[in-house]
Amino acid sequence: MTNELQHEAGATGARLKVSAALERLHKLYPRMIDLKIDRLERLLADLGSPEKRLPPVIHVAGTNGKGSVCALARASAEAAGLKAHVFTSPHLVRFNERIRLAGVLATDEQLAEALDAIESVNKANQITVFEAITATAFWLFARVPADLCLVEVGLGGRMDATNVISPAACAITSISLDHQDFLGDTLELIAGEKAGIIKPGIPVVTGYQPASVLARIAAEAAQKGAPHLRRGLEWAVEPTAAGMTYDGIALPHPALTGPHQIENAGIALTALRAAGFKLTPDAMAAGMRAATWPARLQRLRGPLTALLPPGSELWLDGAHNPGGAETLARQLRDWGTPTTVILGMKQSKDVAEFIRIVAPHAAALYAVAEPEQHLALPVAQIIAASGGLALPGPDLRGALAQIAAPTRVLVCGSLYLAGEVLKLDEAVMA
Repeated sequence: MTNELQHEAGATGARLKVSAALERLHKLYPRMIDLKIDRLERLLADLGSPEKRLPPVIHVAGTNGKGSVCALARASAEAAGLKAHVFTSPHLVRFNERIRLAGVLATDEQLAEALDAIESVNKANQITVFEAITATAFWLFARVPADLCLVEVGLGGRMDATNVISPAACAITSISLDHQDFLGDTLELIAGEKAGIIKPGIPVVTGYQPASVLARIAAEAAQKGAPHLRRGLEWAVEPTAAGMTYDGIALPHPALTGPHQIENAGIALTALRAAGFKLTPDAMAAGMRAATWPARLQRLRGPLTALLPPGSELWLDGAHNPGGAETLARQLRDWGTPTTVILGMKQSKDVAEFIRIVAPHAAALYAVAEPEQHLALPVAQIIAASGGLALPGPDLRGALAQIAAPTRVLVCGSLYLAGEVLKLDEAVMA
């Protein structure tokens, strides 16, 4: 066997080991989500407390924009010559997307080694799969040298598995109604859970929020003596004709599409600064140009585009809650020309509210569900929630085939749908 074939066989073997380990971990707890920290604290202690041996951590909570802030912070840090670990969720195409080690996606071999260590120490004790994955990330982060860690909250904040870390800075992005069964049914209650990541004396960065939300975060920060760095007061970012200004520094618009990314960029840069990283204007500008984050107003240019009439555009966004719908509605207005919306959503989401916000700005609306889409809401239920406005796809290719004239198409509603779309479009995160 040639070296190339041996390497390929080894990589396939590692990938299978990762899949098998994840399958076993899924069986260790009866529920996917159970917001407690004690199980993970026990596991991490048995692993030698890797969460206490990390580079400076920036902890990012919020409903929408967490991943974009992490992507913008990583790009800016790397433009300054720094190496960043990153932990985000969920993945879109490959599990490896969740964990970056010094800027590079974790390999199957690294993941297999880490998961083997977690399983060996855990000894089949009850643990949720996300808790085990969090332990996997921290175990790897403690072993690979880097200058900083960017850690995205999985769900909520106060009782999220990631909240075992001691950050150098925290950030809370835009808050919207989502996961109400776990976090509460008002913005103020959800804000309280997100603000649970704030630590005594550790700076917390926020952008614009509804007054009641900002007051809830401010109260938590004050109680813990945490400096609260607010947009418009302690820091400023504004759009300009040429891009944006951040605290008076002229910068290009972030490479991520949409006016909302200007605030995400400001949060990312302020969090880096609050954590002690001093970036030059050149590094900031380079970071804005280099940032990438799949399925966030991402234009697709692969084989799916060929299914549309010539002159069409195909865009993808993972927005799936009312706050994300508002952002998409603003983008549809900003585009100013007709856009066909293809919508597929997860069963637990408020599809009627999402449609209420987006549909007035769509030239046409199609309902879809992909065969492998996790907990996909049936097409008939999406159509019913639209009051009969949506047309059946019933899947993505079927919806694209029904479009007869050149148009812009936006696929949205679920990160799980986004992952299936990227697979169909042969787009893989690097």
